[in-house]
Amino acid sequence: MEKLSYATLEKQGYDGYLLKDAPERVLQFGEGNFLRAFVDYFIDEMNEKAGFDSKAVLCQPIAPGLAPMINSQDGLYTLFLRGRENGRKVNRKRVISCVSRCLNPYEDYQGLLDCAKNPDLRFLVSNTTEAGIVFDPACKKDDVPPASFPGKLTAFLYERWKLGLRGFIILSCELIDHNGGELKRCVDKYIDLWDLEPEFKAWTERENLFCSTLVDRIVTGYPRAEAEGICRELGYQDDILDTGEVFGFWVIEGPQSIKDEFPVEKAGLPIIVVDDHTPYKQRKVRILNGAHTSMVLGAYLAGQDIVRNCMEDEVIHGFMNKTIYDEIIPTLDLPRDELTEFAAAVTERFNNPYIDHALLSISLNSTSKWKARVLPSLEEYVKRQGRLPKCITFSFAAYIAFYHTAQEKGENCLLGRRGQETYEIKDDQWTLDFLTTAATTRSPSPTPL
Repeated sequence: MEKLSYATLEKQGYDGYLLKDAPERVLQFGEGNFLRAFVDYFIDEMNEKAGFDSKAVLCQPIAPGLAPMINSQDGLYTLFLRGRENGRKVNRKRVISCVSRCLNPYEDYQGLLDCAKNPDLRFLVSNTTEAGIVFDPACKKDDVPPASFPGKLTAFLYERWKLGLRGFIILSCELIDHNGGELKRCVDKYIDLWDLEPEFKAWTERENLFCSTLVDRIVTGYPRAEAEGICRELGYQDDILDTGEVFGFWVIEGPQSIKDEFPVEKAGLPIIVVDDHTPYKQRKVRILNGAHTSMVLGAYLAGQDIVRNCMEDEVIHGFMNKTIYDEIIPTLDLPRDELTEFAAAVTERFNNPYIDHALLSISLNSTSKWKARVLPSLEEYVKRQGRLPKCITFSFAAYIAFYHTAQEKGENCLLGRRGQETYEIKDDQWTLDFLTTAATTRSPSPTPL
């Protein structure tokens, strides 16, 4: 079977959208499944529907990566977006053609710096994991390359400034709070550490937009168990197949002028540019993540194992809906129609027939999750309504019941019991120590009068 390439698709008579040649206007730090199923998918859609006419050159943030496989396929890969939409099961296939090539800066650092010479380059995108945006004082300006992502970015921006070219719109997609601002702070620290020119620091501030963003799409990645059958059906070998859910939403914090260059509205994409992305992050954390966390422990103790099956259980599904619509949404300040539309999408996402999302996987570190995702809704509900929310209060009781065990298994892990079965409870050790002690400590009997 031939490997996916432009030549292979031409032989097959492929009649879908392809963009073989276009200027490289996007430099993307990160070549993994998420960015290819999210950012690169949106770029491909803008190319087709809004004349964006842009290629993205990818860069591995760490030494091991996908560059050889991406380059061997002309940057092409097949993306499947699967799930439910408007109550119907969907499985959409698209060959993504917006990627020109992938660089490995650990083998060809000059190749990365050479991208700074390209006057067409305008956008920098990153997703280097939650640990990627960190300041490492061990990074040196003359390292080839600097180990940290912000170090590489600072060196790249410095190269651009020396050439006298304009700056960039920088879109951080890492899953940390205020990712764009954190990245900017790291770059400023490297400028100071490396004693770079004040003029460069002023250019960095003046000519570059460091945008914080919120990304929302579950990406299931390479479908290892299905890959052989999928490739047989496609008629070509694709070593970097990618899969994700249908739902996708991207919030970019920045001036509306971004849309003049990044035509998301013209392409009809679920991407918005706002002055403050915080309310949308709050919506995601409280409704999507909060629904997960408030539901899964009780649902697991009731005998369920995966999220999708919970949606087919009338009691559990009803509990989740009451939690979202009656107790979480009234604590949020976005327009109610936006909140209810997002909540309806959450139900479809939880009912995705292509994702077996295990409840025990979601239960990992439930203490910190409950505190971050559910407790704020409880506190705000009490503040606004003057009483406890019944469903959220029950979810806390389910949390206690799930953790009610004194059986130790090992570091950061205890064993709980569901009927005749045992299950692993994984959390921070201090949490497990506290709960184990609480579960085995009895209050003294009251002294008779």
